[in-house]
Amino acid sequence: MRIGNWDIGDLMIGGRKRGQIGFSERRSDGRRFAASTATRASTITALAAIPIIILLFALPAFASRALLQELFYVFTMLTLAQLWNLLAGSAGLISVGQQAFVGVGGYALFAFAVIVGLNPLLAIVLAGIVAGLVSIPAAVIVFRLRGAYFAIGTWVVAEVCRLVLAQVKQLGGGTGTSLPPDVASSIFGLDFVRHLFAVRGPAARDILTYWVALALAAITFVLVYKLLRSRYGLALSAIGDSEAAAESVGVDVYRTKFLIYGVTAVVTGLAGALIYLQRARISPDAAFSIVDWTAYVIFIVVIGGIGTMEGPIIGVAIFYLLQYYLAALGSWYLILLGALAILLMLFAPSGVWGLFAQHFDVSLFPVRRRLTGGGAGLKESKTGEGTNTIPNLAGDQAGLR
Repeated sequence: MRIGNWDIGDLMIGGRKRGQIGFSERRSDGRRFAASTATRASTITALAAIPIIILLFALPAFASRALLQELFYVFTMLTLAQLWNLLAGSAGLISVGQQAFVGVGGYALFAFAVIVGLNPLLAIVLAGIVAGLVSIPAAVIVFRLRGAYFAIGTWVVAEVCRLVLAQVKQLGGGTGTSLPPDVASSIFGLDFVRHLFAVRGPAARDILTYWVALALAAITFVLVYKLLRSRYGLALSAIGDSEAAAESVGVDVYRTKFLIYGVTAVVTGLAGALIYLQRARISPDAAFSIVDWTAYVIFIVVIGGIGTMEGPIIGVAIFYLLQYYLAALGSWYLILLGALAILLMLFAPSGVWGLFAQHFDVSLFPVRRRLTGGGAGLKESKTGEGTNTIPNLAGDQAGLR
């Protein structure tokens, strides 16, 4: 098949073989082109990220305990924001019930560590698996709903989880419970951290959980980025535009959504377990708080830029600064957050990063494909990076791999 001067090869669309624009294909005049997501800016960003992560890893050697606790909160919120952005910004699943998996993960940690007697770090991994298992029947129910009904359905699922766990007396019932000191001091690697930095148990636990939060945030970012650059990301893009059109080209809409919902549930459960390991206390109202684990996360994604990899990073930085300087205002703080989010949605729906990217035509973590090489007949990119694009063939089409 041909489009203009371009030869179209074979491509997998939604797992089925269709006509495709291939990687490293050949023009009719003999010149080759390739589909690529990398840009000069993204390469520089990837190289700069390595020393930044190393610096953050070494931060406990000279940073205060208070700073580590603040950064722990930033990293866990960034993880939750990236996951919600994947759900809503890419899959079109507007969930207001992600606190269900935070709470389930936290309670699973306490169950495995306190009742079963497992090491807390192992309990975190199992807590993520439990959250993923809970997401299976939840998805079967809420996927029958659409739009606002889907959002309400996810909230109902979270409330059901809260009410059920509030009845478990072994985990404190409605008032919650604390992590016993002997369990908190049995975390794998805690003695090593205590001797390495010459600190006491609680400070060593903060350092260890800070490292785990940093690793979880980095792994989550890479996971989401790789997912969006894969054929599943292209399927998600098609689903977000039109489910009917996506199905018509072979995308399995239900399976793709189910996969994304399950993956986000597992990682959200991991984050929830880690959060309550660091806090060492859990209660139903705190673990399933819609404000703490969903409203704030939605604010972060919306203000940063929904549907972009950079948006949650910018959003969590803005959210932290606003919380640091305005949290003392009490309820006025929440009013200001809501007003700011509404103003942005009205006048800058693409968020802070969206405005910046549109103005300067830059993408630090691109997920859309561009055609490179060939030269003639291609529209030159405004980024000046030597990357060319063909409208409607740059990776937005369903199934392009």
